[in-house]
Amino acid sequence: MKALFDNVSYNCSKLVTTTYSTSFSLATKMLSKTIRQDIYNIYGFVRFADEIVDSFHSYNKEDLFNKFEYDLELAIDNKISLNPILNAFQHTFHRYNIDKALVDAFINSMRMDLHKLTYLTTEEYKTYIYGSADVVGLMCLKVFVKGHEKKYYDLMNSAMALGSAFQKVNFLRDLKADHEELNRTYFPNTDLNNLNETTKQQIINDIEADFKEGLSGIKRLPIEARFGVFMAYRYYKQLLKKLKKTPALEIKNSRIRVPNYKKIELLTRSYVKFQLNLL
Repeated sequence: MKALFDNVSYNCSKLVTTTYSTSFSLATKMLSKTIRQDIYNIYGFVRFADEIVDSFHSYNKEDLFNKFEYDLELAIDNKISLNPILNAFQHTFHRYNIDKALVDAFINSMRMDLHKLTYLTTEEYKTYIYGSADVVGLMCLKVFVKGHEKKYYDLMNSAMALGSAFQKVNFLRDLKADHEELNRTYFPNTDLNNLNETTKQQIINDIEADFKEGLSGIKRLPIEARFGVFMAYRYYKQLLKKLKKTPALEIKNSRIRVPNYKKIELLTRSYVKFQLNLL
């Protein structure tokens, strides 16, 4: 039965989410059940693509990625795939009529990670951010507004800003791993060997501007999505707060985290703010 296979696929996407990201899975659990599975489906897809370019160092990443992209195209065209992650994603893709250009932009940015190590210009950086983060926010937005076109276009800029903010926080948090393990530098015009407080603050100012725009959109999201997205926003804001307090030298030499007990505390406080309409 196809329905049984689809259910197995959905469970795989949920497992990927809960295994790879406790923070994202916690925020996703705060979404309405009517849209939760579709966000798992999107996360599973983007996570697998990201794992290919970031983690499989002992294998031919380009061959793996080419095969993944080929299978993705077939999944979308045929509305089925024996890759359960792609099978789950194509369901959400078609259910909400997600723009194929968003998927293509994401694949393009992931492919850049196979070979591109530095982003020398702001334009290159923005192109990568758009494909790796902004379009993911837009795919999720399609689900949040249940395909409603006017709501989608009204919230597009805020969704992209929030996606950018999350990605840039990740870049700042992962400076050490990206630079030393992957030999990548995402921030343009930034010498990571000599990262100082001035440069760090410039990066943080840019992120905070994205967060401000993102929050304005969260307040206008449908109720089914609002608290879950607000929870993700609060987590990343807390992570940025810790990064602000961490000396630039320490950021280069360690990975800053929000401990699990703090995530639970954030959940409780976020719920209170949400109930009191204090977003």
